[in-house]
Amino acid sequence: METDETPRVLPFQLQFDKPVASQIKIAEWNPEKDLLAMVTEDSKILLHRFNWQRLWTIFPGRCITSLCWRPDGKAIAVGLEDGTISLHDVENGKLLRSLKSHTVAVVSLNWEEDGQVIKDDSVNNSTYEDRTSRFFPPAPRVPRMPGLAPGDTGFMDDSDDSFRELSNSSYQRFNILCSGDKDGSICFSIFGIFPIGKINIHNLSIPTPYATEPATCRLSHASISKIALSKDLCHLIVMCSGELNHDEVESAERQLGVHGCHCLLLDTSIFWKRKNELHQVAQQASNIEDLIEVIRSSLSVMSKQWSDAMHTFREKFDSLSSLIIDHGLDSSPQEEFLSLLGGARTSPPVHQFLVNSLGESGVKRVSKVVCGAGKELQHVVLDHLQPAAEIIGFRMGELRGPSRWRTRFQGIGLDETLINNATEKSGILLVQVERFMRVLSSVVQQFSNFFNWLLKCIKLLNQEPSDQLLPYNSELVVIFLKFLYDQDPVKPFLELSEVDIEPDMETLQRVKELVHFGGFSDCDFLRRTLAEEFKQMESSFKEAFLMPFTTISRKMLCKDVLPLFALPSSSASVSVSVPISVTYYKDASTSVSSYQTHEHGFIDYISFQIPGDSSSNIANCIGISRRFMHSLSNSSIEESASLEAVLLSVPDGYHCVDLSLYKEGQIVLLLNETTSASECSGESCMMIVQADDLPFVSIPRSGCINTWNLDQLKDSVMHLRLENEKVRNIPHSVVAPLAVSASRGVACVFAARKHALVYILDEDEDDVSDSE
Repeated sequence: METDETPRVLPFQLQFDKPVASQIKIAEWNPEKDLLAMVTEDSKILLHRFNWQRLWTIFPGRCITSLCWRPDGKAIAVGLEDGTISLHDVENGKLLRSLKSHTVAVVSLNWEEDGQVIKDDSVNNSTYEDRTSRFFPPAPRVPRMPGLAPGDTGFMDDSDDSFRELSNSSYQRFNILCSGDKDGSICFSIFGIFPIGKINIHNLSIPTPYATEPATCRLSHASISKIALSKDLCHLIVMCSGELNHDEVESAERQLGVHGCHCLLLDTSIFWKRKNELHQVAQQASNIEDLIEVIRSSLSVMSKQWSDAMHTFREKFDSLSSLIIDHGLDSSPQEEFLSLLGGARTSPPVHQFLVNSLGESGVKRVSKVVCGAGKELQHVVLDHLQPAAEIIGFRMGELRGPSRWRTRFQGIGLDETLINNATEKSGILLVQVERFMRVLSSVVQQFSNFFNWLLKCIKLLNQEPSDQLLPYNSELVVIFLKFLYDQDPVKPFLELSEVDIEPDMETLQRVKELVHFGGFSDCDFLRRTLAEEFKQMESSFKEAFLMPFTTISRKMLCKDVLPLFALPSSSASVSVSVPISVTYYKDASTSVSSYQTHEHGFIDYISFQIPGDSSSNIANCIGISRRFMHSLSNSSIEESASLEAVLLSVPDGYHCVDLSLYKEGQIVLLLNETTSASECSGESCMMIVQADDLPFVSIPRSGCINTWNLDQLKDSVMHLRLENEKVRNIPHSVVAPLAVSASRGVACVFAARKHALVYILDEDEDDVSDSE
């Protein structure tokens, strides 16, 4: 445990000093509960309460590169090295959904909700109401394979409501999950489940608004360090390292661009301006996506069950063909059975097959497998596939009206033609489901009748009474032997096939005539199978929802760039990792209307360490800038002095390990003592600096991209002193990360000796309650 070595009162209370099994590389506090999520060096996720009780541990099986909480604290997003983003339930760590938004490692995640909505349970969070629950029961779940325990097939358990709660956006405040990868791509998804946009910082045309003449520049060899969406969803700040070059510079001269750390300001105001429209589209589209997964899994389960049943049937009855050949006959099994049905003498191979090879028990076993599979398929259709298709049709219908409201929805890419096409495809799928059920019912009936006849024959051949057997229809037996014995009309409906179904010409002509009365414009659906129809419907949905994705992506532009500090040329091709923190505070000094709030209601604070090997003249300092996103709000260059910054010089003998912006404009610094000994030796300290008390200086902006703006402050650096600041000494060397919870007033520090130290930052709080 930590000991007090000085008589003065320590500013922070040490609550816990707990060992950790492995070194922690990522740590984030839950925004609503006393829960701390940690990622170990071997990529395990640990969830602990404030009292250090472990709730669960999960191992995704791949390297974890980033992590963040959903704003309500009910789910956690995990970025993986292969570009996957997985969402997990906070209650048990169960995987809720996986999104393959990137192709390379996801290095930064940020999940932000609309900060302008008043938290009031009695007030609807959106002007849009999802009416689906008024007309339909709860949406069906993904079916499980009969005979398997929940989870054995990867399908959801019927008793698990986590997935439904995550997908149900009806009562969620509008929120956006932003993810950035190491190649410079940034993806946006509404509610963390519906992709709505993607940009790459290498492709951005970056303006230089303070240049004497209009000019643009671009980033090359860039790597994202951190992304942060403003609480009003109008701006995205991107911290990145790379080379900044003017567009008009020749390619040979572009290599002369100075490599450094830059701050980009992206305009994402489309999320705020169109949040109600985006909420409606995202809610319908995300639920449709869930229902599509139900249909896809239903078809997969049905295909597997029916294929297994047919394999059992063929395995038993194929032996009859061998017996016929062995007896020197050239007839087929169907001909032998028809001869038996007609009352002719039973041939030796048929007698041997029915009495010895198959037997009464064999017929009952095959009948149970085939007919049982048919009934299971009917249950899957009625309980899962058909309800999902019906709800999809309703939800697509809910989008048809908005797609015609062009003044509101065309701006977000909701295309009327594409939505109408997708709606028609969902209706055609319902027709195909009904068509499949008729075929399946007929086939199961034919099989059942055939097996009843076989049981009658076996009883007669064995000279046993057959009065208790179910009756059979001779005509149906003939039809079965001619059309079903060696064919399978069910299988083509469940699998993609290159062979079209040929409908009768009369039916096809009637369908074409119905087009004039509002029928389906696509008359070729009668030639397609159920699986092919589902594929076409899914393709039409992707095309319809890709348009909003593309439209929103084009509307997100770069507004400004702030070159922060230079980096050594040797780091130009590698990612630079420095402590960075970005957050937004409400601007209490300005009273604005609700219309203006989205532009001026928050102040951005960007805090970062300037590394000791920086080529600038302000090495080993901590830079803090604010009002970056307001620096373009004034009309003239002379008035654009809202950008402010300050440089804090780290005390001699120390270097910054990590930092975090805290509530009410406070910055928490984690400093390690500079020592040549091993990393586990030495001491460290945690310091809180009040941002409002710092001597911020207005930064005049320059149109030259190679002008490092913070170099202007090198003559007015503020030196931090351990004896003058709010400092807590830690008798151990510490490592990143520093996990600070603004809502709970606590900080978790990780010592190099694999210990976790939890401190209470607020002096007026005696303790932190451990709430569920």
